[in-house]
Amino acid sequence: MTVQQPFNIVLVEPEIPPNTGSIARLCGATSSVLHLVRPLGFSTDDKHLKRAGLDYWAHVDIRYWQNLESFLKAQKEHELFFFTTKSKREYTVADFPPGAFLVFGKETKGLPTDILELYEDRCFTVPMANSNIRSLNLAMTAGIVLYEAIRQSHLS
Repeated sequence: MTVQQPFNIVLVEPEIPPNTGSIARLCGATSSVLHLVRPLGFSTDDKHLKRAGLDYWAHVDIRYWQNLESFLKAQKEHELFFFTTKSKREYTVADFPPGAFLVFGKETKGLPTDILELYEDRCFTVPMANSNIRSLNLAMTAGIVLYEAIRQSHLS
């Protein structure tokens, strides 16, 4: 699989080490860049993170950001795509350009409300048929969205 320009997975204040480890592995396998926005809910030395993929850590392009504000200031708005259960717009209607930034919030709270309001037109969701399920696992959602972005890049 060849990706012309790498996609970017952005985790804002991730809390669960195995999710971040799985997403790091996903990024390594797809040559995507992983952006971790502090504060992190764990140490990147954490034994749980190691079990979930730290052995791949050296093969992943990981970039750290002090906070969400510094990350957002450094990006072009048209390259940002935010994912939340609070949107009705399905991820499949998004047109992901090569190099897009796929932004996910913390596992327990998602993205901050002010960010969702500010970027409302750039928010998307992965639909779920069963209303009794609150949300999908973060790593699963990141994988679904990233592979849709990669699929689209192969069509152009």
